[in-house]
This record gives sequence, structure tokens and C-alpha cells, in this order.
Amino acid sequence: MADPAAQRAYGAPCPGCGAPVVFQSAQATHAVCAYCHSMVVRSGEALQRVGRVAELFDDHSPLQIGAAGRITLDGGAQPFTLIGRVQYLGDAGRWTEWTALLPGGSTGTLSEDNGAYVFTRPVDGPQPLPAAGQFTVGANAVLGGKAYSVAANLRVQVVSAEGELPNRPSLQRPSQMVELRSADGEVLTIDYATDPPQAQRGRAVQLPELALSGLKTESASDDRGVRQFSCPNCGSPISVQLASTQGVTCPQCHHLIDLSGGIGGELKHARQAQRVTPLLALGSTGRFQGESWQLVGFQRRSGSIDGEAFSWDEYLLYQAQRGFQFLVDASDGWSLVRPTTGAPDYTPGASTAHYLGQTYRRTDAYAARTDYVEGEFYWPVQVGDRTDNTDFTAAGGNGVLSREQSGNEVTWSHGEKLPAAQVKQAFGLDTQLARSGRADAAPWTPELSRALLIFAVVMITLFILLVLVGSCSERSGGGVRGAGGSYGGYSSGGSHK
Repeated sequence: MADPAAQRAYGAPCPGCGAPVVFQSAQATHAVCAYCHSMVVRSGEALQRVGRVAELFDDHSPLQIGAAGRITLDGGAQPFTLIGRVQYLGDAGRWTEWTALLPGGSTGTLSEDNGAYVFTRPVDGPQPLPAAGQFTVGANAVLGGKAYSVAANLRVQVVSAEGELPNRPSLQRPSQMVELRSADGEVLTIDYATDPPQAQRGRAVQLPELALSGLKTESASDDRGVRQFSCPNCGSPISVQLASTQGVTCPQCHHLIDLSGGIGGELKHARQAQRVTPLLALGSTGRFQGESWQLVGFQRRSGSIDGEAFSWDEYLLYQAQRGFQFLVDASDGWSLVRPTTGAPDYTPGASTAHYLGQTYRRTDAYAARTDYVEGEFYWPVQVGDRTDNTDFTAAGGNGVLSREQSGNEVTWSHGEKLPAAQVKQAFGLDTQLARSGRADAAPWTPELSRALLIFAVVMITLFILLVLVGSCSERSGGGVRGAGGSYGGYSSGGSHK
């Protein structure tokens, strides 16, 4: 926890209800009364009421005001305490930014989004900062002499707040927020809600490394973690297990239900035309990277290249301390990937990308579509969602890299190919997992490319010979009929939200 001796708390009665409002941070100018939800600002020795905030959206976060931990900054571990939070709503859903009080009264921000966390601190960016419209999603940008990739350019608004805040949020007034990511994992966000815009810089963190105390108790999390409601289509009871779920399917009628606006009122839902049975059962547990991961969601996606259609399956895995990752089942084998924090060094349209010291070669680029979903998802997934995907494989290795762009956001995923035997062992299965005619994934090499080319030439030559033989045969109704389709199908490494 931040050193109390270094802080001088300031308190005064709330002008709305008279309840005490305490400021622990010298940098906090505004606060939200915990009793009447009034937004107050310091005015001399008193507080002035400047508005009222809506009630917080219950995101079932394990974090809460008063939780304390340690973060490595400037080469050393520093204590911090969470003293406030702001909830945002954007195109891709809601997320929360917690105000962290650091020693000496300075503050940082712990962003929480779907089980992923980023810790940032205010920085003096180049002045003036470029206008939000100058950042094109997916393009490269240089700020302060450092190269970044533009990961998002979102229209957002503050919907609620709690506790102490470093500045007054613009409630219900939309503004732009730009997120930049570098190849070494740095995250730079620019908030255009203020004039001049404010920049923060930091990196991704995981809850265990923060050594947090004062989190919501496990009993409270258990009581509040499971949300229950009736399916808006068939009325069947539905239990939502994960706090971050924004999309879920009914286990009875398989309608897809949007929970991004919370449970209550009229829920958006959509019928799915045809059910797909996953090879791996929802709710089952697999062991990867020394941890047990629960399979909470499944989606089938499809695409096409030069008129040739293909599909693949993605299983969403969840682990309480490490968030989400994807187990991908494609025609060339299995792979385990998760969204990256940093953005690989890549120029759109280039044949290679570089990430964590490894070179990746572009294998395919295509438009992808979501065809079927089942289970729970941390984004409001919809059948028919479309993205532009680019897949890469490591030169001579098992690494895979995927870039997915949808509207005003780019997501990169990174992982490695897995043998089917490892997937079976992880889930304790004794059934055959591989699809018909599909082998385990293998590194893509120049030798493999030449072998496939030679095979294709041989097959085409044989086909021509068969056609010629058939045309020369007796006209007795006989002949040769070739099977349709292409050899081996098409393999995709998958891509991920």
C-alpha cells in the first residue's frame, strides 16, 4: 500500500448529501460521493457539486477501491492503492480504468478489459499531439522517436465513475481514444476527451505479478459471479459463469444473446440456422502451460481464397489469473494462441512480420466470417461478424502469428502449433480428434512448398491423361468420373478477438 506518511488526506462534506468525501491523492481534482453519486470538485476548503453520475455497471470485477499491490516502475517495485475508477463504453463493449495512487501522491491507471490488464502512467507526449483523425488503424506511426502500430481509434464515452479521479470525466459526451502498441510490448493511449489530449504509457500485467491484497472476497465473487436469467426466445434458464461475458448462447434453442448492455430489460438475440457439434465439450478442462483452462466458448468461422471455401473452429479457454486464450482446430492441425500486448513490426501488405526476435512469413490474407457460436464470450459476438485476416508462420518453426482487423480496431494473436496427441492428453480424451484426412500441423518450409508443387503437377498430368483416355474409349457408356474438390483443402491458422 502507498506510504501513508507521504500522503495528506483532504476531506469535506458532500454538498449533495453531507456524507464525508475524502481525497487521498493530491493530484485528484474530482471525486464521486459513495452515497448520493454526486460528482464533486475541490473548491478551496469546500466541495462543489458539478453533476451526478449513473450507477456503475456491475462488471463482477475482482478489483475494488482500497485494493493494494506492487508494480515494477523505473527499475524498482512501488506500492500502489486503487482509489477510483471510470467505466467506458465503446464500439467493442465496456471496460474499466482504475486510478492507482503511487508514493508521493502521483497516480497511474490500471486498465481492466475482459480479464486483461494494462498499467500506465501519464507522460508528456510530443506537443501538439496529432489529431485523432491522423491515426489510421493498422498503419504505423512514430511518436517521440519510437515506432508504434495503431491498434485502435475508438469513439468512446464515460458512463459512470467511482471514488477519486485525476480529472473530471466528460459524462455521456463521446470523444476519441487512440491506442498505439510497439513491438516491445509498450502501450501508448491518447485520450482526446480533454484539451490538450492526455497520453499515458505502460505495459500489460497479470494479476499474480501485482501481488494484490484487499480484493473482493472469494465468497462475494462466488455469490455475484453467476448471473441467471431466462432466454428471451424460449424461456429456458441460462446461467452465465464468467464476469466478463458479453455474449452467450441458450443451451436449449441455441439462440445467440447479446449481454453487452447487462441483464435486464429487452435482450437482443438471434437465431442460428444450423447447430454445429464441437469436438471438445463446453465446460471441459484442459491443461496447458502448467495451468488448468476451462473451455467456455466455441465458434466456427469460415473464409475463402480465389473462390475456394474453408472453415476452422476456435475454442475459447479461460483461466482466472491469466485470462483468455484460443485453441484453434484448422485443417492443418491444432494451435494455441492468445492476443498479444505489443504489435509486431509489420507494414500492411508486406510479406513478412517480425515479433519477439522471430521472422514470420505471410501465408494467407482473406475475409473471415463467424458462422456459428456456442457458450460464453468476452465480446458481443454475432453470427455474420466479418474481419480481414492475415496469417503468418515462423520460418522453419512452429510459431504462428495472426492479424485481424475489424472496423476501427486491429488485434494480433501469437502462439504455436500443437500435435493432436497433446490436445487429447490435455483434456484426458481417448477419442480421435483429427478431422478426416488431416495430419498434425508441421512447420512450413521451402522443401514442403516444392513437394506440394511437384505433387500438384503430377496430379494435373494424371488428370489430363485420364481425360484423354476416356475420350478415346469405346462409346459404351463407360469412362472415368473424377471427384470434385481440391487436395487437402485449405488450412487457416485462425484469428482471434
